[in-house]
Amino acid sequence: MAVEFQDNRIEVKAAISGAVTAFLHEACGELEAQTKRNSKVKTGQTKGSYGYVVDEAELTGYVGSNYDNAIWEEFGTGEYALNGDGRKGGWRYVDAEGKGHFTYGKKPRRPLFKAFTELRARIIAKAEQIMKERLGSE
Repeated sequence: MAVEFQDNRIEVKAAISGAVTAFLHEACGELEAQTKRNSKVKTGQTKGSYGYVVDEAELTGYVGSNYDNAIWEEFGTGEYALNGDGRKGGWRYVDAEGKGHFTYGKKPRRPLFKAFTELRARIIAKAEQIMKERLGSE
């Protein structure tokens, strides 16, 4: 009796990679959208700066913003800084319209953290669903 070995590693890896990539795009898109919904809107610039990138080679997704104010919204500034490491005693600054202000800082609003916290259970459930659908798992 001869046993023939069939190597399906390439197909299996491709199926897993495809399922994970699909999940990452969906999860990152949902996280981006919820972060935008959680963002304070004055000009819309911070809210509009959020986006996501999926690295299909590394099977990794990133959600965030390259806009400085997004960092300040997430972690706060001055005396309100999340880790207590902000500038103390307040400071003066001039806004975009040339008007002077005094502030002790900005309280953290945590739009990205809150989005992840709100969506975590749904993201996990979606990962399970996509893997089962794509990989035929029971």
